[in-house]
Amino acid sequence: MNELVQVRNLTKVYEKKKLALNNINLSIPRGKIIGLLGPNGSGKTTLIKLMSGLLVATEGEILINGSRPGPKTKAQVSYLPERTYFQSGMKVRELIDFFVDFYEDFRPERARELLTNLNIEENATLRTLSKGTKEKVQLIMVMSRDAQLYVLDEPIAGVDPAARDYILRTIISNYNENATVLISTHLISDIENVLDEVIFIRDGRVILQDTVENIREKKGKSVDAYFREVFAC
Repeated sequence: MNELVQVRNLTKVYEKKKLALNNINLSIPRGKIIGLLGPNGSGKTTLIKLMSGLLVATEGEILINGSRPGPKTKAQVSYLPERTYFQSGMKVRELIDFFVDFYEDFRPERARELLTNLNIEENATLRTLSKGTKEKVQLIMVMSRDAQLYVLDEPIAGVDPAARDYILRTIISNYNENATVLISTHLISDIENVLDEVIFIRDGRVILQDTVENIREKKGKSVDAYFREVFAC
């Protein structure tokens, strides 16, 4: 089966009847880097959290490798939240130990190799690191797992262009050909060269899913330019 994720008639309603996702359907294939793109409040983070098992759907379902989100799928999904959940007093080596304890597929030797390449000391405390370096450490932890699905929420926001280049190289070089990377971002021009497909989402509905190649050929413009056209106010 080529589909890694299947989303069927998925709806999510928060308290006070706020509709975040409205009866969406998606099939996400294996072995792709896919951009999840839309304006603020479109439902991107809600969809990501549902895939990661952090939220429960109001209606419909998500299947990851044929299973609904739960302990089994959490062992297959590596999630990078928009905001770090690491405690500032932790040392980098403690993060490695934490991931070793929690995830059977975590590769500590790979994490240490990436940290060494960046001259990040394992004894460094997170609060002493710059924002960009913290972002890199968090990404290294997430990408050092042998997961089936990597779900990355704004992985390059708030860091300088050089850091963005490093983060994208790390993403490209650290997932296997049978896994998929789903990236939610507003910085489309920075990532579109690494994307195979894109999903456009607005007001809790999927309005487009297509390959980057098709968009460029059929629309005669970049993904970034087409996004601006579709979501123009």
